[in-house]
Amino acid sequence: MASGKPKKKNPRLASGRKRVRQDIKINAANTSLRSKYRTAVKNVEKAVLAGDKSKVVELFAKAQSVIDTVSDKGIFHKNKAARDKSRLAAKVKALALAA
Repeated sequence: MASGKPKKKNPRLASGRKRVRQDIKINAANTSLRSKYRTAVKNVEKAVLAGDKSKVVELFAKAQSVIDTVSDKGIFHKNKAARDKSRLAAKVKALALAA
């Protein structure tokens, strides 16, 4: 009796059923991009901790591209994307100055 989530009702109208199908696809795409975003940021931070300057620069360039893509699609707010890029850039710069 005590299952996790309550069962959702299926929409009656054809347009509602189509909307549900679309939402499933959109949700999957957004989840994938959100994961790619977080992975890119995490990889840069790990490289900074390791102190590998050339790898950091390469990963930061890739991360910027991913962050901009996710921001343009509206998955994360543009200000969040800018804030994350700024923080990563500061870490990369600090590593460059330390070396």
